[in-house]
Amino acid sequence: MTVAGWFIMLLSVGGVCALLAWCIYKIVVIPNETEHIHGFERKTPDVNQEAAD
Repeated sequence: MTVAGWFIMLLSVGGVCALLAWCIYKIVVIPNETEHIHGFERKTPDVNQEAAD
């Protein structure tokens, strides 16, 4: 592999590892961070509309 290929590979793998470390840090270290995570609605708007009809 060329030097440019190694550089791009290391840059991309390093970026993904940094993102993973940041996500783990946010979840584990910062208190009450899980309370800021938003959920999802189990019923989509089209299902609610059909029920109202």
